[in-house]
Amino acid sequence: MHSTTALISTIAAICATANGALTRVNNWGSNPTNLQMNINVPAKLVTKPAIILALHFCGGSGETYASTTKYNTLSEQKGFITIFPSTKKDNNCWEVNTAKGLSRDAGGDNQGLNQMIQYVIKTYSADPTKVFVTGASSGCMMTNVMMATYPDVISAATCYSGVAAGCVAGSPGASPSTADPRCANGQIIKTQAEWDAQVRAMYPSFNGQYPRLMTYHGTADSLVKYPNLGEQLKEWSGLLGVSFTKNVTNTPRNGYTSMIYGDGTKLVGVSAQNVGHWVTPDEDADMTWFGL
Repeated sequence: MHSTTALISTIAAICATANGALTRVNNWGSNPTNLQMNINVPAKLVTKPAIILALHFCGGSGETYASTTKYNTLSEQKGFITIFPSTKKDNNCWEVNTAKGLSRDAGGDNQGLNQMIQYVIKTYSADPTKVFVTGASSGCMMTNVMMATYPDVISAATCYSGVAAGCVAGSPGASPSTADPRCANGQIIKTQAEWDAQVRAMYPSFNGQYPRLMTYHGTADSLVKYPNLGEQLKEWSGLLGVSFTKNVTNTPRNGYTSMIYGDGTKLVGVSAQNVGHWVTPDEDADMTWFGL
């Protein structure tokens, strides 16, 4: 997590151009942290469309992440709406470290992201039971936070190269240059009960089902180190009430191992052998996980 420049260069080298044009949206909510909202509404919008909130990496933007991934192409094919937000502070990293950013409706980035979702639901009569979130690196970290603070809004999530919700809590910042490095270095190790308590404290009155999660991590990640995958799985297996069942090798790609929890419908961890920090998003597998 210490080299944002190197990460952006890597992503740029493998960037694929997405079909579908982004539209900047203004006046979508109180926007407590001055986020930017971009959306893609497909030409053939289905009735009660699903929503995918796609969260960029540090140093990136909504526009960058849209061009790096196939979510807009799939939006045009399947008729769902994509939201590509941008944060412009702390090296364009999402606020996953502050008390307000780790609480519900407390004025953090997460509140602004939920306001974007609610705007799309209201404006386009989108299906509130089909709201999905995905993200890479810092975006994966915020994906975990959205699951923790808005579990009644998010239906399911996929995540690439991130950390457990609360891992960066109390850090001076959330970027490679400002964050306490212990989290990215895989040195924040907690019991399942400790992770459970930390997440539940983010939305204390919630007593429902937490969102389903499929989360990926490269074994050779030198920026957000591999032990963070285990901490995510420890956190969410407790909250979802599932235990490890089995490994499935060469799934969903050759050289990847899927770690199945329960019957595999609530939680799956994916270990990408010899892959570094940039685990290329598997958008087709995401669609399957989301049921789209």
